[in-house]
Amino acid sequence: MTCKKRMGLIAAIELDAILEHYENLKEIDAPPGFKVFLVERDTYDIYIIRSGMGLVAASCGVQYLAAKYDVSCIINFGVVGGLSEDMKKQKICLVDRVVHYKYDCSEFMDLEVGQVDGHDSIYLKPSEKLVEIAGSVMEGLSLATCCSGDKFVATEEEKKLIRDKFDGDICDMESAGIVLASEANGIPCLLLKAVSDGLADGAEGFYAELQSASLKCLIAADTIMEQVAKMDDTM
Repeated sequence: MTCKKRMGLIAAIELDAILEHYENLKEIDAPPGFKVFLVERDTYDIYIIRSGMGLVAASCGVQYLAAKYDVSCIINFGVVGGLSEDMKKQKICLVDRVVHYKYDCSEFMDLEVGQVDGHDSIYLKPSEKLVEIAGSVMEGLSLATCCSGDKFVATEEEKKLIRDKFDGDICDMESAGIVLASEANGIPCLLLKAVSDGLADGAEGFYAELQSASLKCLIAADTIMEQVAKMDDTM
């Protein structure tokens, strides 16, 4: 008997999109503050966790899926802020590198701002194989550098500063935690993001686009997962 593949799907706050998209959703046990669901399909199962905002919450979510359900990969979907005019509302991006821009050990270690100890660059990398698969399934996705830190970036001025310093395209509060936790567990990860607030938008723009951008991103992520489920686990 062939065991079904277990895939992990993580989102920070995009719970309404999850509830709207999946009809056969089963809520299962979860740690306090988290929501965990199961979607059963013919050849694979999806374990979904709504982790809450921030790097710590996101990394805890990845760890829970890895330890509790032994998932073979982590797929993250969610909304982000755009750091340039090209990153317009509702645009879907495939993240090929992440910088933990709030990480700074430069005062006492030979590391650049944003460079996590043990890494030879400021840029953390999701699975190159999963990025390749996603790009082949969803043609036209923009590759993006995500600047990730525990702060909602609300002003155009701050977005431009982050963009120029770290060569960023989008910003969020979870991606760095997801990549680092996936690395620690030896699990490939993929980050798919939809822009909710553009360069000149703040919290008002974020809330206005949250549900529609989340749902659009989740539908794309679900399409990609169907293809990933057909691949072997050497990613």
